[in-house]
Amino acid sequence: MPPMFSAFTIRTFTGRLLRQIVGPVLGMSVVAYFAYHTVQGDRGLMALTHLQGEVADAEQVLAKIRAEREEMEHRTRLLRPDNLDLDMLEERARVVLNKSHPDELVVFLPGRAAPLGTQGAPASGR
Repeated sequence: MPPMFSAFTIRTFTGRLLRQIVGPVLGMSVVAYFAYHTVQGDRGLMALTHLQGEVADAEQVLAKIRAEREEMEHRTRLLRPDNLDLDMLEERARVVLNKSHPDELVVFLPGRAAPLGTQGAPASGR
């Protein structure tokens, strides 16, 4: 006689099958979710790599600014009254006042504005 399947045996078989499939699928889904966000999330590996690049760029800018600051501090030390460098003082006075000696030759570079002459008028092109 062929075995008869009752509704109870089908229901228990289906319930047992679902329990065996749903648990692992749900667990794998949770693992996949966290694995994805570990790599691609706001604080994931990709974001870390991007932030490390920004930090490296900022450190390069910082090094450049520190070098400029040290150069300015050095030039400022040369202008102190106790250690006055007369050449530096004369150079700065000429730049600030836009003056030169009559016997000096001025070379105009392309792309720069022409400086004012010694009397405040634009320099003539001799």
